[in-house]
Amino acid sequence: MVEVIAGIVLAIAAGLNAYIPLLGVALLARFTPLIVLPENWAWLEVDWVMWLLGGLLALEMLVDKFPVLDTINDVLQTVVRPASGGMVFSIGVASETAAVSDPQAFLSSEAVWPFLIGIAVAFVPHVLKALVRPVLNVVTAGAGAAVTSVAEDIGAGALTILALVAPVIALGAAGAVLVLLIRRMRRVLQQRRDARAARAAAD
Repeated sequence: MVEVIAGIVLAIAAGLNAYIPLLGVALLARFTPLIVLPENWAWLEVDWVMWLLGGLLALEMLVDKFPVLDTINDVLQTVVRPASGGMVFSIGVASETAAVSDPQAFLSSEAVWPFLIGIAVAFVPHVLKALVRPVLNVVTAGAGAAVTSVAEDIGAGALTILALVAPVIALGAAGAVLVLLIRRMRRVLQQRRDARAARAAAD
């Protein structure tokens, strides 16, 4: 049960930032005893893979801070973040899969279900993030992009660590993150409606 909770929290983190939980899990597996990767996911600890994830993370963190670019990035990440969620959920529940060596065997095995669950879990925060960001950029004239992005990166990092150190606490924190995302979406949409009403009244 604890492993499932860890997987859920990691997948939620992936919905905010695809690379933070992947790189975080790889680093923690490589340098700490907090997690031991299943055999078929051990490639995440390879040096060039971690450097690649680090480079992609740096690019993601940079692009996500700028209006318009962040929206384009969210569209591109519609595939990446859920896929990352599937991977980290599978790792979190210690799922032994054939995902790398034999995709056909993977798709026909029971191991595909943790991957699909992780995709679904990560998709929720990703969609909330992607829907809110363009509206937030308009309402704040772009000023909210960097602040929101930093908060999301910090949240993804904190959830990744908590998922492995204190999974139950992490689940509560992940729930709070989802609530905050939903509240932010409602608040931003209300601000946009108010702005439209103000413009209509002025006309």
